[in-house]
Amino acid sequence: MKLRIMAVDDERPVVNLLKSMLESLACEVRAVTDSRVAAEQLNEEKVDGLIVDVRMPYMDGFELTKHARGTKLNRLVPIAMFTGLDDAETMRKGFSLGVSFFLGKPFTRDRVHKLFKATRGAMLKEKLRYLRLPYQTRVECTWGLNDLSKLQTTSVDISEEGMSVSPAGHLTVGQELAMSFALPTARHNMNLSARVVREVPPEGIGLMFLKPSDRDRTVIQEYIIARSQD
Repeated sequence: MKLRIMAVDDERPVVNLLKSMLESLACEVRAVTDSRVAAEQLNEEKVDGLIVDVRMPYMDGFELTKHARGTKLNRLVPIAMFTGLDDAETMRKGFSLGVSFFLGKPFTRDRVHKLFKATRGAMLKEKLRYLRLPYQTRVECTWGLNDLSKLQTTSVDISEEGMSVSPAGHLTVGQELAMSFALPTARHNMNLSARVVREVPPEGIGLMFLKPSDRDRTVIQEYIIARSQD
């Protein structure tokens, strides 16, 4: 499963070297030399890992880290900061803003590989949170208390966080419901609570799972991991 990493440093030779080292580990790397451009991309595109320099014009590494933590898509992404400043104050400030790891400059291939090994698990976990796979199965949705309403629909795709279904029937954004569906890897029917979080044109909706049990979350994760490696 290829990981998407954004590397940000205002020095083109540095960021290109880092890109080359990470691509040798089968990563997809976006090298950015302008932190303002990086901030805009983090608003719009999901990455699995972010590496930033501490000293950059416009937005330094601290400001870019704070910005990433405030985005909808990348607020939980593992962030590594590489810097020549090996003092406790830099690390303290970085950790307080959400930096996960530090990499000293000048970096070597061995040190980059060790960083990747240390962060790979966290990046994979972040990727799985957003990985959406095509999946079709019958889904039964029920809602209401006294006058129970039902909808028989079909799933379009599935992620660790939720599922898209179509048609949507009379369900609207914000509505909460109970849903039941099958997974090939599950010995039991999946019975979960969900909320309608978006419309999916032309006639579908996106559902977000609400507090699934550890067992159900594990079953969904295992299915997604197995399918993503096909």
